[in-house]
Amino acid sequence: MTALNRSQEAEAAEDAGSNASANPTLGEVVAARFHRRDLLRGALAVGVIGAVVGPRALAAAEASPFPFRELPAGSDERHHVAEGHDAEVLIRWGDPVLPGAPPFDPHAQTPEAQAKQFGYNNDFLGYFPLPGAADPAGHGLLAVNHEYTNEELMFPGLGRQEGKAAFAGMSKHLVDIEMAAHGGSVIEVRRDGSRWRVVPDSAFARRITATTPMTLTGPAAGSARLRTAADPDGRSVLGMINNCAGGTTPWGTWLTCEENINYYFTGTLAADSPEARNHKRLGIPGNLYAWGRFHERFDIGREPNEPNRFGWVVEIDPFDPNAVPKKRTAMGRFKHEGAAGILARDGRYVVFQGDDERFDYVYRFVTEATVDLRDTAANRDILDRGTLSVARFDADGRGAWLPLVFGEGPLTPANGFRDQADVLIETRRAADLLGATKMDRPEDVEANPKTGKVYVMLTNNSRRKAEQVDAANPRPENRFGHIVEIGPDAGDFAAPAFAWEVLVRCGDPAVAAVGATFSSATTQDGWFGMPDNCAVDSQGRLWVATDGNSAARTGRADGIWAMETEGAGRGTAKHFFQVPTGAEMCGPYFTPDDTTFFVAVQHPGEADEEDPKAEPATFEKPATRWPDFDANLPPRPAVVAITKRGGGRVGT
Repeated sequence: MTALNRSQEAEAAEDAGSNASANPTLGEVVAARFHRRDLLRGALAVGVIGAVVGPRALAAAEASPFPFRELPAGSDERHHVAEGHDAEVLIRWGDPVLPGAPPFDPHAQTPEAQAKQFGYNNDFLGYFPLPGAADPAGHGLLAVNHEYTNEELMFPGLGRQEGKAAFAGMSKHLVDIEMAAHGGSVIEVRRDGSRWRVVPDSAFARRITATTPMTLTGPAAGSARLRTAADPDGRSVLGMINNCAGGTTPWGTWLTCEENINYYFTGTLAADSPEARNHKRLGIPGNLYAWGRFHERFDIGREPNEPNRFGWVVEIDPFDPNAVPKKRTAMGRFKHEGAAGILARDGRYVVFQGDDERFDYVYRFVTEATVDLRDTAANRDILDRGTLSVARFDADGRGAWLPLVFGEGPLTPANGFRDQADVLIETRRAADLLGATKMDRPEDVEANPKTGKVYVMLTNNSRRKAEQVDAANPRPENRFGHIVEIGPDAGDFAAPAFAWEVLVRCGDPAVAAVGATFSSATTQDGWFGMPDNCAVDSQGRLWVATDGNSAARTGRADGIWAMETEGAGRGTAKHFFQVPTGAEMCGPYFTPDDTTFFVAVQHPGEADEEDPKAEPATFEKPATRWPDFDANLPPRPAVVAITKRGGGRVGT
């Protein structure tokens, strides 16, 4: 979900899958729309920047659904939460997950130990109440994605390995530890009084890694393009990688999404390979990990089809540690940021997905069958059949979902598609041909069942050129991102068309050139940049997690902001939680009663790369030693449980 924030080389690898289509960018669409309908409103929004808070702002504050006292924005070595709340570390990298896991020892790591311990860089979180629990909101399973690894912070004496270092310090032993630190964890958690704890030696505990056997299902399963020497049938694959955001389903499964899969592949493709165009569109090889040196399946010169087996949504049953994870190919292959779902009016399941790269697209998958809420087992393979669509945003404030179906429109043999498997393996190219709207790094996309709206987090697009904007959208090199609100026709999430608005353009409203459009009730602590993940609680309130704020860039760390979407306070943001320096905020997820807010802190201790004076962060010299603050321990990604002191709903 997520930018790696590790170097210019990492950013280049992340965006290597260049979108060369002539489709309009969202910047161009927004510019056209604001010019036609909202130029005056946009000018007024900039005009009120810095003004004294007036009666409207005071009224909005009094009626706010977020009555907590705002947290001052800043940046330091620790985490902070709004007054009246507690934020306690629940589990950290290296803590035990499986029975028999050894104590964490960063100086004597092994692949075997890591495969039993909590993985690295926790991203998406999903909470599943345990059936029959006396307190379903206080006893359940937590599913956690482990997105990627930072070798310079994980391993003593190593430093950064990609780029000019050419992986000189990497060995098969270290690579195998990295592979074991990827994937995901399932842990049993229980609330004892006001504190949450991990239940030790739980029968539900599970670690999933880059070597866990998985099944490919749906229309692309068995395709010749998914077959390898190790899997001549094209239906089995080892592991999942770069799992960013995700979702939970009404039938109790965990959807986890593979994002920047290009990072893990090295080697040179044969000049006449039929996969050349496909790999280029996804930026393969990314050359950010040394895995291909020791595992030939990650060398595209040896296994050109192996990359096609990654980049999918993976469905996992968190209640059965022996259940084989399934890569659901019907949902498309790209750099998935999330897979948040909601029921349509007729009972079909609708899953929204962002493709996290500059100038890529927003997708929607609608199942063919309806969900059976009385018999969860009946939904076991419901995600294998349905329609994947991509969004087109029009300048008049309307939009449409364009189906990616073989044989329809340009998705034919004449354009290189032989069947639906080809359309799904090359989802990006199919979307290019349909004329989808190029977006500014679409990350999390969440539907709000209370308001009937859908919110798209657009993190940034520093590559947007000046000629792609105009006076109504003065944001070339858009570094702060924005949030788009979608209103499905007739309130039906499966409707083929929708209306859309820009909810807020992010950045500092005090800098007029930024063009931020937060409500005038938003304080200097309340504005944010780089929206990434989001959560909608049971009351319909929107919470936004950020990725990319820094002391050098914005004077603040990443964190959680509460965001008003309705009424007089629409567009008002309020600061709630702050991560330690160098970290990214991920995984916001509430218990069903909103009394606990689980959040994930990724890569604490990274250097602030916006600060030219910052020294490179290493195991020996991290930017922080959060959360242990022990000179003998490196910084450790961790999950944090936020509760309201004295009980009650978080954020009230």
